[in-house]
Amino acid sequence: MTRSYVRKLSTILLDAVTDKDPLVQEQVCSALCTLGESQPQEALSACEEHLRQNEKLAHPHRAMILRAMQTVVSSHISELDKDMARAVILLASSEMTKVKDLVCDWQQAASDVLVAVGRRFISMVMEELLHGLQPGVLPHYFVVRTLANLSVSNVFGTVPFLTSILGTMLPMLAAAKHDTMRGVFCYALQHFSESTLEYLANLDQAPDPTVRKDAFASDISSAYDILFHQWLPSREAKLRLAVVEALGPISHLLPSEKLEEQLPKLLPGITTLYKKHAETCHVSKSLGQILEAAVSVGSRTLEVQLDSLLAALHTQICVPVESASPLVVNNQKEVLRCFTELASCSPDRLLAFLLPKLDSGSERTRVGTLQVLRHIINSAAAQMEVKKPFILSSMRVPLLDTSSKVKRAVVQVISAMAHHGYLEQPGGEAMIEYVVQQCALPPETEPQKPGPDSEELPTDSVRAISVRTLYLVSTTVDRMSDVLWPHLLQFLTPVRYTGALTPLCRSLVHLAGKRQEAGPGTLLIKYDGHVTLPSPYAIATRLLAVSSNPYLGDGRGAASLGLLNVLHRDIHPLLGRRWATAIPLLLQYLDEHTEENLSQKEWEEKLLVFLRDTLAVVSDNTWVCQLSLEMCKQLPCYNGTPQEKNFLYKCVGTTLGAASSKDVVRKHLQELLESARYQEEAEREGLACCFGICAISHLDDTLAQLEEFVRSDVFRKSIGIFNIFKDRSENEVEKVKGTLILCYGHVAARAPRELVLARAESDILRNIFQCFSTKVLGIKVETKDPALRLCLVQSVCMVCQAICSSTQASSFHFSRKVELVAQMMEFIKAEPPDSLRSPIRKKAMLACTYLVSLEPALDEQEQADMIHSCLHSVMAVLPEPEGEDGGQEVSLRAPRHWPASVGGQRKGRCGRWAHLWHRRLIFQSLYPDTMHALEDLLTSLLRRNMTPHGLQMMVEHLSPWIKSPRGHERMRALGVSSCLLQSFLEHLHVSALVPFHNLGLLVGLFSPRCADLWPATRREAVSCVYSLLYLQLGYEGFSRDYRDDVAERLLTLKDGLVHPDPAILFHTCHSIAQIIAKRLPPDQLISLLLTLFESLGDPDKNCSRAASVIISCLLKERGNLLLEKVPEIVSVLRSKLQETPEEHVLRAAQHSVCLLASQHCEAVVSSLLGSPLPFDSHTCTLWRALASEPGLTAQILGLLLQKMSRDVPFKESRAFLLSSSPDRVATLLPLAATCALSEVMSVPASAPAVLELYPQLFVALLLRVGCTLGVQLPRNLHAKERRATGLGPASRSLEPCSSAVGALQLTLVRGGSEEVVQRVELERGWESLRTSVGHEEGVARLASAMAKFAGPRLPLVMKGLVCTHSSVYEIQRVTSTAFLAELLSSNVVNDLMLLESLLDNLTARQKDACASVRRLALRGLANVASGSPNKVRARGPQLLTAMIGGLDDGDDPQSLVALEAMAGLVKLLDLVEPGDLRPVLLHVAIRIRPFFDSEKMEFRSVSIRLFGHLNKACHGDCEDVFLEQVVGGLAPLLLHLRDPQSSVAAACKFALRMCGPNLECEELAAAFQKHLQEGRGLHFGEFLNTTCKHLMCHFPDLLGRLVSTSLFYFKSSWEDVRAAAPMLTGFLVQHVEPEQHRPQVDLEHLTAALQLLLKDPAPAVRMKAAETLGRLVKFA
Repeated sequence: MTRSYVRKLSTILLDAVTDKDPLVQEQVCSALCTLGESQPQEALSACEEHLRQNEKLAHPHRAMILRAMQTVVSSHISELDKDMARAVILLASSEMTKVKDLVCDWQQAASDVLVAVGRRFISMVMEELLHGLQPGVLPHYFVVRTLANLSVSNVFGTVPFLTSILGTMLPMLAAAKHDTMRGVFCYALQHFSESTLEYLANLDQAPDPTVRKDAFASDISSAYDILFHQWLPSREAKLRLAVVEALGPISHLLPSEKLEEQLPKLLPGITTLYKKHAETCHVSKSLGQILEAAVSVGSRTLEVQLDSLLAALHTQICVPVESASPLVVNNQKEVLRCFTELASCSPDRLLAFLLPKLDSGSERTRVGTLQVLRHIINSAAAQMEVKKPFILSSMRVPLLDTSSKVKRAVVQVISAMAHHGYLEQPGGEAMIEYVVQQCALPPETEPQKPGPDSEELPTDSVRAISVRTLYLVSTTVDRMSDVLWPHLLQFLTPVRYTGALTPLCRSLVHLAGKRQEAGPGTLLIKYDGHVTLPSPYAIATRLLAVSSNPYLGDGRGAASLGLLNVLHRDIHPLLGRRWATAIPLLLQYLDEHTEENLSQKEWEEKLLVFLRDTLAVVSDNTWVCQLSLEMCKQLPCYNGTPQEKNFLYKCVGTTLGAASSKDVVRKHLQELLESARYQEEAEREGLACCFGICAISHLDDTLAQLEEFVRSDVFRKSIGIFNIFKDRSENEVEKVKGTLILCYGHVAARAPRELVLARAESDILRNIFQCFSTKVLGIKVETKDPALRLCLVQSVCMVCQAICSSTQASSFHFSRKVELVAQMMEFIKAEPPDSLRSPIRKKAMLACTYLVSLEPALDEQEQADMIHSCLHSVMAVLPEPEGEDGGQEVSLRAPRHWPASVGGQRKGRCGRWAHLWHRRLIFQSLYPDTMHALEDLLTSLLRRNMTPHGLQMMVEHLSPWIKSPRGHERMRALGVSSCLLQSFLEHLHVSALVPFHNLGLLVGLFSPRCADLWPATRREAVSCVYSLLYLQLGYEGFSRDYRDDVAERLLTLKDGLVHPDPAILFHTCHSIAQIIAKRLPPDQLISLLLTLFESLGDPDKNCSRAASVIISCLLKERGNLLLEKVPEIVSVLRSKLQETPEEHVLRAAQHSVCLLASQHCEAVVSSLLGSPLPFDSHTCTLWRALASEPGLTAQILGLLLQKMSRDVPFKESRAFLLSSSPDRVATLLPLAATCALSEVMSVPASAPAVLELYPQLFVALLLRVGCTLGVQLPRNLHAKERRATGLGPASRSLEPCSSAVGALQLTLVRGGSEEVVQRVELERGWESLRTSVGHEEGVARLASAMAKFAGPRLPLVMKGLVCTHSSVYEIQRVTSTAFLAELLSSNVVNDLMLLESLLDNLTARQKDACASVRRLALRGLANVASGSPNKVRARGPQLLTAMIGGLDDGDDPQSLVALEAMAGLVKLLDLVEPGDLRPVLLHVAIRIRPFFDSEKMEFRSVSIRLFGHLNKACHGDCEDVFLEQVVGGLAPLLLHLRDPQSSVAAACKFALRMCGPNLECEELAAAFQKHLQEGRGLHFGEFLNTTCKHLMCHFPDLLGRLVSTSLFYFKSSWEDVRAAAPMLTGFLVQHVEPEQHRPQVDLEHLTAALQLLLKDPAPAVRMKAAETLGRLVKFA
């Protein structure tokens, strides 16, 4: 039985090998291997027989079977007997040699079988293979290849046969005419040689230790002759490569005499192939093996071939390496290996060849040579030791190469040299300098990526690799410490090494640290013999200067400061303690900031403080003077870095300030003035700062030196009328003047205030104006140079600021004040009024701000002119960023990449972009400061006249700009006004109660701006009104710290002004108006109203509307004014509504309608209901107006409810005589009343009235919704609606059901049930409510929300709905039943004592003729389980009876009532009394079982879940009868875990977890609990395997039943379930004890079914069938 059954299974699987799906084929092979694992002999026998009997089986399928055999043989080689081995060998040999042509896949598989068998039965395999290796007969290709592979897989078993194999094979080499055969012979000789070499290398483990190399000499020599002399010259590239690969290992077996004899021919023969093959890796590898063999025998012939060898190898190393070609990379490795061999035997000739190549002009040659040089320095260190000077001297030319590739290679060579002691030799300093030069290269902005045709690998930049090399050499090569220190110090100060400062400093810090460890307390720098080393002053100056730009060059600030800290003793012996605390603080500051957020000004100030502290600690005038001299010397070094030079100027000023020698100070100042580069703006500023800082300690000397320079010949020649001194152009002369003016300004700003006050007019200002204007022929001529003007303005500003900040400023009489003001005004007027291009006007206004506060005071006309000029100069400036949004000057960043310059048009566009960006950048930097300067100036003027009149004068100047049609001008004017009012309020001092007579005028000017189009303007307007109200309170006598609650509300309203929604905006304006009305004095009302009436014509429509809102609010607050205007407003309504429905007109119309309705309510309602449908916008407006009075609204809502219920909701009519069902058409009166209800309740004021009629409105509208499902409009309304769609925004669509839903939503909102609306909306219930398909769901969601958020409303609502059970309209019964059913899911009905009546009502509805009503009634009864679970036990029999009745409902062909009953039982089972449940348990289980395999997902899911609950109810007390149902459901539940619907799979998980305890198997129950958790993924195969294991362990008798059940699902319509069924069978078989329980399974039937599944259309099913067939071997 066993053998025959295994044979049968094997036959079935072997027949399935021809499956079209590759995955199925693989699974079939896997199953065959499974059979082989259990019965290897039988499986191999079946495969062998199948292949013999099916000669016509296609080659791919034969190859697959052979691969399966190879797998079985490899795993069970020890279990094979000789007979089976012989049969397999014969079969594989036959398959391999059956056809002479090559069929690689098939024949290779057969060859692999022979190799696998040969691991144990080498003699038998050899015997068979040698039959195919007959003398004089050319063997089969795969016979030779198999011998080769066999020699590798079983070295010790094959090598003893090699002499006979070679003896037979070698005579055949000459007969091999085809390149394919020659290639396989080469392959065999290569592997034979490699195996022999391995055998000889491990003779101690070999079975025959007597084997010697010379035993193969003769045969290998013969083979070599044929391969080299006859086959190598072949034209076939593949053959040549095969020969080359063989010659490498063969060369090691050749006799030394033979090898020596053949080398003159062999080496050229191999190297020639470099020219014939693109892929040269194999050639290089073979050449390396040959060279290794030659060197090992001490060949002398190698010397003769050396030149040609070196040339060929050098050519190969110069081939560019491509990243996508690993063969090229490997080739270079092999070539370098060849150079290593040559270096070991002929180092002199190798260097004589290589080093001249370094002088070559070819980049590739030089890079390749350097690569070889680096390799031999590392790999042949002993041979190169005496060649170090020679190698170093040869590097001179490569050091001059500018190619980045060569540079990279040179740096790598230098790195190798450093590790091997080359740099300690003479000439090593040049190598170090070269590395530093490369470190100083400018860093690349982005790493260069090679293009598609590039030969270069994406490597690190030259700078990056040099930086890394310098640091590694400094820190890891101990022998380099004495070489690098102090040599690296000389690279600190030269400008050309600036880019290398960071790596230099880091290396020096490390080297210095080593020195300190070796000799603590000693000086690190020894200047004996090192004349090129920089002085301590030079080092300190250099490191301090570059630290000013700390993040440049990879963080050179931190590196420089770190080096300073290390060298403190060498700089000055006293600095150690001070710097030990100061420098770490500076480094910490850098760590806490980044390049983006570092304040350059603050950082420079910290460095200057550090310098001042250093100078104070040293306190040595000689040292200080020497340091200042060094700083002045280094100034020209920073001509290319303006920022650093500017900082160094400040350092010079600081150092000179600490010097006590006045002669030194004046000498250095003179030199600075004479040598400065006045054309550079940064240098002019730096020089001025230097003089200012110096003046702190040396004011007199500084001023004297400046005046002396002005009187000097150099300066006089520069400014002469004939310009005798031609070295300077006229423009440069202006720069000199500007610099001197700036110097005076900085001197005034920095020098002691009390000293400046006495020198301000007599010395400083006099010299400033002397430099600014020039007399030509006695006539004063002022310059037009804007830069010089700016210098003058800046200096005047600094002088005025210095005067004002003096303690004696109040008593100072500034005689030149008027002259300076006039000059500043002239500058301001000269600026272009529409653009902001320079800071002149800002500086000029700032100077005027200081001048205003000085005596003598300006008269009114001068003040007015100043205000007018400054306002016109700033307000009219166009906003550079076009399209300002929200009143804010939008910042625009420069584009990341300018447009590509292609063609003239693109070039022009690029230029325009650059120009525009430049202008915007200037605007962004100047505009905020200019506005602040204007505000400060106006504030200072206002403080000179702190009266209402003074404030009025300022506002009058601003008024044209406040009312400007240009938004940016209004925004600026309001901002300035707000600033002025705030300042006025802060400095208000009222000595007597006086009226603020212009309050109304000012409020009227600012308040409409609360609705300006620009949000910023609106915010500023509120601020103005806020300040005005507090000014009024101040004038009324309230203290400054008093806070008025009404006025404070203005601040809370600002947020509402940000919102762009007009409704919110004008509501906020209305609130502002209310505040104004409450705090405005009565006498100011008229002026305010007159001003607001003027604002109605404001060009800004928003402000015009705001004015109307404020007017309306003010009139309403005054009361009697509005009542008197009612008739006029009504008459205006008739005419204005059709013209322009402005907001104020609409408000008047709404108020008029309210008055009319209060007298004639029913008539107004009737007439409005008679308006054409759909209502136009005017009619809707009037409806909404009726909700303004709660009492009136309740009366109107009651009338509308009567109108809605007076007529039938729809009429039925047939559109066509032959139509199957009549159409439902809405009646007009209920439809109009519904629309009117929506409009009235859309007003929030209707809430009290809606609350009063809440139950009636809710019930009527809910039933109205149900009655309008699918209801159409009358035909005449259809036509009207189509026409209305073209009338514009006033028209609106009309749909009966949607209008009812909208009215219902409004009822809930106005009735205080907003949460209900929001919850239903969140659950998309409103959309469902208005559709026939989702109506029930929508009603349920509404009822759920009502129960949760509107519980107290439910008794009256339910009372109205209960009465509908006898409604003639079926849809009303459905709607009410759905609502009532959902209510039972909430506990609120129990709390409200509604439960009993609801249950009775729904029980009665079970007899309704409508199946939907019966179904909903069951749902409601089941909802008791979630709403009132404590009531279920009392009502258990009644509820179970209802559910059982639903299961047996025969009047529902779609079984939806039964589905609802099952869902209800799921809810109820856990709550009913066990005694009530037991009688029906079996009945329910039997009744629901057919639904497990229903085509409808809902039925499967609910029935399976109910089955789980039935099991849960039986835990601990499961009767045998029900246990039978549990066992019967196991297989379906397991298989439906693979159900295509996730809900069904989830139900199965639950049911199985519930079944587990009833099976009384702890392991199985635990497995169910572990794998079948809700929400977790399931590894089905693993779970099924575990489950079957436990089932067969504890319930082996169930095998037959489970297998037969799974057989039923072999025909399932779901592919995944169909695939799971054989899986279940396979796992059951795998884990059962076959001897005892095999009779339970009908193997014939099962095998036939699985065989049939092998033809299933789904590949997954066929795969599982094949897998299961493999497992059936257990029953064999």
